[in-house]
Amino acid sequence: MTTQVQLVNLHFLRAGIKRLLPNSQAVLLASTLIVSFVLIYSLSDLLMPVFVSIVFAYLLESIVSKVERLKASRLTAVYLVFLSFIASLGFSLFFLLPIASEQAVELVQQIPSIISRAQTEIMHLSKAYPQFFSESKIQQIMGIAQKELLSYAQNLLSGSAASVVGLVSVMIYLFLVPMMVFFFLKDKDLLVAWFVQFMPNERHLTVHVWEEIDDQIGNYVHGKFAEVFILWFVSFATYTLLDLNYAMLLAVLMGLQVIIPYIGATVVTFPVLGVAYFQWGLGGDDFMYIVIAYSIIQALDGVLLVPLLFSEAVNLHAVAIIIAILLFGGLWGFWGVFLAIPLATVVKAVLTSWPRADNSSFNSNY
Repeated sequence: MTTQVQLVNLHFLRAGIKRLLPNSQAVLLASTLIVSFVLIYSLSDLLMPVFVSIVFAYLLESIVSKVERLKASRLTAVYLVFLSFIASLGFSLFFLLPIASEQAVELVQQIPSIISRAQTEIMHLSKAYPQFFSESKIQQIMGIAQKELLSYAQNLLSGSAASVVGLVSVMIYLFLVPMMVFFFLKDKDLLVAWFVQFMPNERHLTVHVWEEIDDQIGNYVHGKFAEVFILWFVSFATYTLLDLNYAMLLAVLMGLQVIIPYIGATVVTFPVLGVAYFQWGLGGDDFMYIVIAYSIIQALDGVLLVPLLFSEAVNLHAVAIIIAILLFGGLWGFWGVFLAIPLATVVKAVLTSWPRADNSSFNSNY
């Protein structure tokens, strides 16, 4: 009896494996995905500069290809694109970042006065509506809020970047990443040929999945970089024109909010409107100008920028996007959040292209 049950279980196991891996192409693709994930996950702490360099080189490769189409040699195209990349990196590190950091410090120093003003405003509510707001309870809550905000802000400003280890890591990234990006671009054909020699000749399914992923991810990430830059520039110009405090810091947040769909736009609303409120209050026209300008920027982003930049956007459900952000963000932090949608696209492309035992036409091709 036991033997018969074991045979039945073995039969179902074989049938399940056959359904999941119907041919050698599926086995190769599954092996490639598993090995890639294990290597990236287990070696991410040690080889993160290499992975970051590969990501940047992949993003710059399409620009190099476009320059080559203008009758430029591969080496000339690589030098032009790489120098533009270095210039953009220098602009971000030595102009954008210092100003945003300085304004962040100023904002943190204003937290006690912001909390005090907020407490005063809420106290008016406790006098007007004593049945809903208790004065002692409000003071207790505001005291806790002030303590937690100050603690969080101090930890944020004096974090790992101020430590020796953090400083060494930053220097390693600033030196190694640009250098590796250059060599990945310059010797792309050589490196790809070296890698491909370890792959079996029959790899049509893997190539098919990669081509689908390459089309969608390339369009998405390039569009996302353009969206970040445009939102930052428009927001900075608008907030500077309206004389809003911390214009650079808030503009950077406006640009970065698009990295996290749905969540980012909601979160960045609080600092923008909060700074405007504590600068001018609700009574003047200046606050309303900021509200209107902020609403117009967000609307133009959703109505104009997104359809224009992402005409071939990945078709992912909102729930899938949020799950991807939580999952990959938990695994790889900032880079996991930034690449959450591309990684979710990889998963979708694999599931869509995966051969099935009952799909004879697909299996005949792959």
